[in-house]
Amino acid sequence: MIVTTEQGELDGLRDLDSQVIGAVYDRYYPDVYRYVRYRIGDEHAAEDIASDVFVRLLEASQKGRGPQTNLKAWLLGTASHIVTDHHRRNYRRPTDELTENMLDPLALPVDEFNHREQSRAVRSALKELTPEQQHVLALRFGEGYSLEETAAVMHKNVNAVKALQFRALASLQRGIEEVTHE
Repeated sequence: MIVTTEQGELDGLRDLDSQVIGAVYDRYYPDVYRYVRYRIGDEHAAEDIASDVFVRLLEASQKGRGPQTNLKAWLLGTASHIVTDHHRRNYRRPTDELTENMLDPLALPVDEFNHREQSRAVRSALKELTPEQQHVLALRFGEGYSLEETAAVMHKNVNAVKALQFRALASLQRGIEEVTHE
């Protein structure tokens, strides 16, 4: 079965058509992965979570509770919930992260320190945002979505997305300033 429309994809998922399932995975996995990677900053965890989103899609489709209209919005909404759960678990059991450039022999110690401090400040400030604020920033800047696309995924109107984005960026800026002035 060759599917060219989103409604065809939704019908194929409900019928558990293996070709449609493969096509949906191939089409949407990169978007889901980028979104998750932007939100959590861990490549391996992002791969696991993105895969889990598609497992949940299949489980929901088998039970007749899969997406009814907007497949991409359902996938990203599910990814957002899983990321929130991931953050909750890590908040309870924090771990230190090793960066790829940690042992860069060409980096000056001062440059390396400044880079780490900036990264730490941004990560710390992002964690202080509400899940909805993190979601809007991930869609707008991580995924490069337009305001209209973001509004559709978040089930909000464009003006509400603009206001949410404005508040999120203002909170992020305040959070970075607080962290750097500690």
